[in-house]
Amino acid sequence: MRILTGATIVLPDRLVSGGSVVIDGERIVEVREQPVPRDGVHEHVALPSGGWIVPGLIDVHVHGAGGFDTLGPPGSVAGLAARLPRHGVTAFCPTTVACPPGPLEQFLTEVAALRAGPPSPGSARVLPAHLESNFLAPAFRGAQPAACLRTAAGCFTAAGGLRTARFPMADRAGDFDGVDVLHVVDRWRPAVGIVTLAPELEGGLALVAWLVSRGHRVALGHSGALFDEARAAIGAGARHATHLFNRMPPLGHREPGLAGAVLADEAVAAEVIGDGVHLHPAAIRLTVAAKGTARVMAVSDGTAVAGRPDGARGQLGGEPITVAGGAARLDDGTLAGSAATLDRVFRTLVQAVGLTPVEAAALCATTPARELGLRDQGEIGPGRLADLVLLDADFRARWTWIGGAPAWPGA
Repeated sequence: MRILTGATIVLPDRLVSGGSVVIDGERIVEVREQPVPRDGVHEHVALPSGGWIVPGLIDVHVHGAGGFDTLGPPGSVAGLAARLPRHGVTAFCPTTVACPPGPLEQFLTEVAALRAGPPSPGSARVLPAHLESNFLAPAFRGAQPAACLRTAAGCFTAAGGLRTARFPMADRAGDFDGVDVLHVVDRWRPAVGIVTLAPELEGGLALVAWLVSRGHRVALGHSGALFDEARAAIGAGARHATHLFNRMPPLGHREPGLAGAVLADEAVAAEVIGDGVHLHPAAIRLTVAAKGTARVMAVSDGTAVAGRPDGARGQLGGEPITVAGGAARLDDGTLAGSAATLDRVFRTLVQAVGLTPVEAAALCATTPARELGLRDQGEIGPGRLADLVLLDADFRARWTWIGGAPAWPGA
């Protein structure tokens, strides 16, 4: 058995100082309120007293990090999985921007292959993908490529089924319809978890209903939906909001819009980008006050330049991006995802937003796990997978364990 002692343990409801986490194989078997005496038999790992043991962070919205972009060449998702544990991430939803069916198929092929077996040593668990899809509102696209945006008009039969695709494998030159994209999604159904869309577009509600019927989690985002339009989408089964407040109209007191519908409805869990750039700390505090920690997920929206200094360059879906002022931007200055990693988000939640470590762990691990149905992850407790992170006194990831094995810095 491996026994971790010394650091403060962040449990779902309290902090335990001077306790121990006991790991047997890939699972936690016990959390003790006091240190376990050394016995010369088990492996005792003494951690810094100023550190924090938190559940492995789960990023449900991340496009890249450390030079890897999910829509890059084959092997990019695997490269990202190997990179993320150094930032405390033990599981993630590889996330796309809008793209043609060909690159989407390549991406989902890799996601499916990585999910077919256990995670590679030292790599984060690959969860079903998050598609910031082709079905986004052009006026709220942000860094999403305009040439790839489509609607779901004409995609479905009168009975609600999917119409025949025009191209069995559409090319990369832009000659595709919405139905071509949906056939790729349908072929790789188990590899697709979350799909972000704008429900006000033509065919939007039919698209929500179809995706829900196929077992996908529908997210509302990159959208100018009015309050009633958003409410209709929630009624059709949407249960997720992509980066609340960003790429949607501001909350209004007479027309609350999409943001208001999300804040007012307990059925919807909301992402917040906690990089200190996309949202004012007060906006995150208000979101948590309105919805509670059980309905808010902190995400990085990280890109290939995440974790890199100002001046670093990379790509997002083939477009060049640069880090400036701690943010990722297109050459025209548009925010393009973020340059943040999820341990930086955790740090921002505590130091700038004012959440407790227990609350920050809920947003970065517990709530994402619960929303995605990951029963064994997201909390520290007996029977849970030993996906754990040691954060130092400044909330920077120092050690990461996945399934009880050191993933970073490694054995």
